[in-house]
Amino acid sequence: MTRDDLPNVVEGALRELGGSAPLVAVAREIWDRYEPELRSSGDLFYTWQYDMRWAAQKLRDAHKLTYRRSKGRHHWQLT
Repeated sequence: MTRDDLPNVVEGALRELGGSAPLVAVAREIWDRYEPELRSSGDLFYTWQYDMRWAAQKLRDAHKLTYRRSKGRHHWQLT
């Protein structure tokens, strides 16, 4: 897995979560589905949660994702 895979990974995780979820739930879903790939991804293993946010920005730029803050937490939603 590489950083460039993460937009698709984030989008897939959100689909699995019904299209909308808090950031922490998205991170948990990604970890549950991709732990072995993340562990063997070199430096990405140490940066994947930061890079997940970068991927979300890429999806926002493509008008595929929106987000809002609720009770101090980010909530992501597919458009």
